[in-house]
Amino acid sequence: MLQYITRRVLQFIPTFLLATLLAFLITQAAPGDFLSALKENPSVRPETIARLRERFGLDQPVLVQYFYWLKNMLFNGYLGESFQYHRPVTEIIAGPFLNSLILVAISTVLHFAVSIPIGVYSAMRPYSLGDRFFTTMAYLGLGVPSFFFGLLAIYAMLKLKQSFGWDLPLGGKSSSVLSPDIGEWRRFWDVFLHALVPSIILVLRGISSESRFIRGQMLEVINQDFIRTARAKGLADRKIVYKHAFRLAVIPTIAGLGGLLPALIGGAGFLEIVFNWPGLTPLQLTALNNQDLYILMAVTAIATILYMVGNLLADLLLATVDPRIRYS
Repeated sequence: MLQYITRRVLQFIPTFLLATLLAFLITQAAPGDFLSALKENPSVRPETIARLRERFGLDQPVLVQYFYWLKNMLFNGYLGESFQYHRPVTEIIAGPFLNSLILVAISTVLHFAVSIPIGVYSAMRPYSLGDRFFTTMAYLGLGVPSFFFGLLAIYAMLKLKQSFGWDLPLGGKSSSVLSPDIGEWRRFWDVFLHALVPSIILVLRGISSESRFIRGQMLEVINQDFIRTARAKGLADRKIVYKHAFRLAVIPTIAGLGGLLPALIGGAGFLEIVFNWPGLTPLQLTALNNQDLYILMAVTAIATILYMVGNLLADLLLATVDPRIRYS
């Protein structure tokens, strides 16, 4: 096992280099750069633009810029300076990363806490009224975009506030009316309430697809010979379902856990914009619009590392769940 982990870690190096190099080249391939807009401003002197270009290293060839950024990241942990904010990138992305992590953490817990029971229930009672209801809800969740659900949720909360006076969180991360000297528990609860609705909407598509997938896997497993043998021996249904059938059916789900860690850096997508949540997506869109190179590279680098680590952890979990898998 240790040899396998060492071999996988060594494979991270070329993967990381190739992914970050491609991201750097694609970002730099766009016409112009961050300083192009300043050239159109008559109040900015050419000497100032030249000084800024030298400060940010934009006067160097693209490959030289990449290797300079890579050296600073690997040996100094420095991800560069933001062109727009004139601050280290690590300081800029720390807050939005934690904010996106709140939404992703809540939605991940809801994802598995809801989709697994629904999938198992539908598999144990196929084509029943409950199964047909969950199937309809799953198709609805898969067919309607998340941002549209977000707009419907905001409209519903506005109507409830107008009709009944309910003070529901309509956007942002916290309430503006909170006193600065309130307790940490009250502040935490306020943030949780603001994050709950976008987290639920964020996970709707995942619950819909995961529950249907688990249902299909469970139906395939429970019709196998060893399940019929276990029932013939008189084992309890709960033990058969969760210890034998579910343990095999969940293997493809575990294999897909490698994409869970990159979701932490990917944030909640356009739902953060719909709900005015100060996460990574608004920051990335602003950086992309302004060609803020090092913010984009920092997000790409962190996402690549998390993806590789997530795949390694998923493989190790597979060996734990399935005794037939052995790594050497």
